[in-house]
Amino acid sequence: MFERTIAIFLGSVLLGIGINGFIVPFHLLDGGMIGISLLVKYVWGYKIGLTIIILSIPIYLIAWKLERLYFINSIHGLLVSSLIIDLLSPLRGVFSVSVMEGSVIGGLFIGTGIGWMLRHETSTGGTDLIALFLSRWFSINVGMVIFLIDAAVIIAGLYVMGEGILFYSLVTILSVGFATMTMTLIRSINFYRSI
Repeated sequence: MFERTIAIFLGSVLLGIGINGFIVPFHLLDGGMIGISLLVKYVWGYKIGLTIIILSIPIYLIAWKLERLYFINSIHGLLVSSLIIDLLSPLRGVFSVSVMEGSVIGGLFIGTGIGWMLRHETSTGGTDLIALFLSRWFSINVGMVIFLIDAAVIIAGLYVMGEGILFYSLVTILSVGFATMTMTLIRSINFYRSI
């Protein structure tokens, strides 16, 4: 339990640094609930973390009803990461990097934070929970569902923000995916070594 608490906190700090320090200054997008909340931030100016919580309420109500274990394992990650994302908003504009560097570094921070939490069987929930439900209900690969959700967010961003963000947002998503995959792969390797 203590390790999971530390993982949630450290993962959330990494998310907050990646989002506020590197993604928001360039108006880049990520996929999933973070990407949707970034779009809301850019269009209406609402806080990212608070938006994540509000948009996640229906998903968590479904999780409470259908999969309480998913609800329990991810509600803490959702609340702590959302709070820390908003607390670290003063980091916007602190780092002097190019848009390409911001998209890669921000993506690596976000992916490492997500991967760190996944390694300790927790997450920020959001659209990942939707993907889990849809994959179970329709026998679709969960990775494919996450990819489709992320693609929908980027297409919406393209419509709202214009073509300028598309390439760099794709770089961000690839960096997030690489870091998340690396962190979870490390866990798998350590697990198999302990057998």
